[in-house]
Amino acid sequence: MTRKLITPTRRTLLKGGAAAALSAPFINHAWAQDVTYDGEVFDAGGATLNIGEWGGGWEEFVRAALVDQFEEDFNCTVNWDSSFPWFPKFVTQGPQDPVFDICNWNLPNLTQTKQAGDYFLTTDEVRENVPNAANCWEFAFASGTGITWAYMPYVYAYRTDIEGGPVDSFRAFWEERFAGKRGTYGTENGLMHAFFMATAREFGEDQYDMQAAFAALEEAMPMKVSEFTFNMLSLIERGEVDIAVHIEGEALSLQRKGVPMDVWLWDSRPILTQTKTISRYADPMQKRLAFALMNRTLSPEFLNAFGDEFLWRPTNSEARITQVLAEAGVENTPEAVEAFWVPDWDFFVENKLEITDRLNRIFGL
Repeated sequence: MTRKLITPTRRTLLKGGAAAALSAPFINHAWAQDVTYDGEVFDAGGATLNIGEWGGGWEEFVRAALVDQFEEDFNCTVNWDSSFPWFPKFVTQGPQDPVFDICNWNLPNLTQTKQAGDYFLTTDEVRENVPNAANCWEFAFASGTGITWAYMPYVYAYRTDIEGGPVDSFRAFWEERFAGKRGTYGTENGLMHAFFMATAREFGEDQYDMQAAFAALEEAMPMKVSEFTFNMLSLIERGEVDIAVHIEGEALSLQRKGVPMDVWLWDSRPILTQTKTISRYADPMQKRLAFALMNRTLSPEFLNAFGDEFLWRPTNSEARITQVLAEAGVENTPEAVEAFWVPDWDFFVENKLEITDRLNRIFGL
């Protein structure tokens, strides 16, 4: 027999003294157990925490800087899955049998999953149980679910050995000197999604002006269309692309290799975020471990180390900016972050089919 779970009244039932009203068949559901966490280390008894997060060098670093010690301190095992995308895995198993207890996301894919069902704890529920969240900038909670722990501004990465001087405006991408050597991404890449909304905001009334964005991007053709940012860096390095949509820290890694290039931060200042969610129906022990891992991810110690390695900026106000960015004038202060904005990913997901179809026609794909 299928039982109906009334999740909107969950906290009322638990905290309003109505727990006795729950019949026995419901009491074992993870959502019906008021799991809390206050920052302490506890013995998880060898439990396995299932996480979804990026692989490769990212995984190697995060394991060494965070996960290995976490497993030892909490007597648990972290089962790491890096085979993105997460959306099909979540919807295949459904909300009540989560494939991951805690998961790392780019916001377009997170928003798509969030709209598909009651998969995740809300931002407020996570904040209540993650002490380090108290020190995060407000935009860390913009998704409505989970917490953003690191971010990068979108930039243009451009070669400095071409005529015309430095890039100094969003519309520089359309300058004649870059004709045939402009770089962007396929329609499944989140950087293309953000570029679309920033273009709409620049050439139209706001980020929702799709027709203005379509017209501007058609004018920018022909463009080199890449699937991944690392491949785009290779195109810049080889001189096949002179200006490209990119993200700050990753693009600067090419400059550190000695390639004659620089970055320009889009003046509208949208940001790419790394956001972690906790599954609503994770088992109680795994949910508590997920709170603990989220808390350590948001610690200044980890964010400082991660920033030094990958040049991401922290959302914790008590973390520092890595030296490379600090030397360029980047600060982690209220004034420095107040201009940043998170694109409206709910709007994008709702209009994704139309946007994708039109862009594929513009790109000739």
